[in-house]
Amino acid sequence: MRTKVADCLKKTAPGTIVDVRGWVRTRRESKQGFAFIELNDGSSFANLQIVADKSLPDYEELIKLVQTGASLAVTGELKESPAQGQKVELHARTLRVLGQADAAKYPLQKKGHSFEFLREKAHLRPRTNTFGAMARVRNAICDAIHRYFQDRGFLYIHAPIITTSDCEGAGHMFQVTTLDLAKLGQLQGSRSSEAGKPFEIDYTKDFFGKKAGLTVSGQLEGEIFACSVGDCYTFGPTFRAENSNTTRHLAEFWMIEPEMPFYELEDNMALAEDFVRSVIKNVLARCPDDLQFFNDRIEPTLLATLENISGHDFIKLTYTEAVEILLKSGQSFEYPVGWGKDLQSEHERFLTEKHFKQPVILTDYPREIKSFYMRANDDGKTVRAMDVLVPGIGEIIGGSQREERHEVLISRMQECGLNPADYWWYLELREYGTVPHSGFGLGLERTVQMITGMQNIRDCIPFPRTPKSADF
Repeated sequence: MRTKVADCLKKTAPGTIVDVRGWVRTRRESKQGFAFIELNDGSSFANLQIVADKSLPDYEELIKLVQTGASLAVTGELKESPAQGQKVELHARTLRVLGQADAAKYPLQKKGHSFEFLREKAHLRPRTNTFGAMARVRNAICDAIHRYFQDRGFLYIHAPIITTSDCEGAGHMFQVTTLDLAKLGQLQGSRSSEAGKPFEIDYTKDFFGKKAGLTVSGQLEGEIFACSVGDCYTFGPTFRAENSNTTRHLAEFWMIEPEMPFYELEDNMALAEDFVRSVIKNVLARCPDDLQFFNDRIEPTLLATLENISGHDFIKLTYTEAVEILLKSGQSFEYPVGWGKDLQSEHERFLTEKHFKQPVILTDYPREIKSFYMRANDDGKTVRAMDVLVPGIGEIIGGSQREERHEVLISRMQECGLNPADYWWYLELREYGTVPHSGFGLGLERTVQMITGMQNIRDCIPFPRTPKSADF
């Protein structure tokens, strides 16, 4: 049975015979007739050193095939290592080359590579230290998220990926259709000369009978189950068709969205704070080597920042109070600050990194800049929204108490330019046993950014989807 490198390094006792398999990171030969091979199988940040000598059958020919990038199967005895920095090494008794690699052509040479270059080699970048560590940390985050909600009795709900409703009302949705686009283009071209007559698509002939797209959020469907079976959460892919090519945006990303009946805004804030702190503590305990690498090589304040977030209560203040702080700060911002304007990342990071130097939860945003489903406050100007801001990232969570009043919700839909008839089922939840309820959304990739210190969100997902970049 194969033993993983991580188990060899941390669990398996010296003197044990093991079978390991992985990819060659480096090989160096000694004049004394043996070679040191660094082998990694992705289970650990550290490599396992293989000591191969002339006792191996066909050693001279075999060792020539052990090139960087090649895959090996090695059996041998784990022994205590005399070298510093490693507790054990594997003395090979048999060695097989499973897959050769031409070291001269192998794209991942023994040197540093830019993240831009590695994005072009997304099929190989998980073999690097950075992206192997990224994969393990991302996995640990996902596991911590599921454990957090499962341990608290939340139900895991799968929301639809194809939907006919736009949760955010912004219209940035990828359209899904079974209509023949080539024929539609021909029809449009044949009518282009008819001035003043826009081309109209007959969606009754489409699969769903109406315009459909990829989901931007599982929240609305999450509310259905929250108002039926209690606390629940969705965790799945979401899509935004904004033509934004920045370090903060992806076309495809993953969202975690809990929904809780009988929760008001204060309950929602408490859950969000405890959730973020719990996930960070879990990953700190599970991935110390990987996080130490990110602290050493990517962001030198990473571990201190994570300890600060997980070890302190979050500051709570209103949007209005935050705007006053920003206006009085004397700070020069690229985007102007003013009541009624959405806060930008630079504003959020000023609050968390310079003013408070702690995580912040902002509440009660202007209703004009927030979605239709957020509960309206009695002042007529604000809604019961909340954003969780953390140092290094800015907004990590967005949420709200949902509008549970039927007539008020209809009014808010109309105010936001939405047709209530398109959301008839959502409105019926307010007619049949409505209750106060709340929820929030956490972007997985932003969480990965927070916990690793990576600057570009495209390096926080295995296969980034951005405008004009979807080769896989």
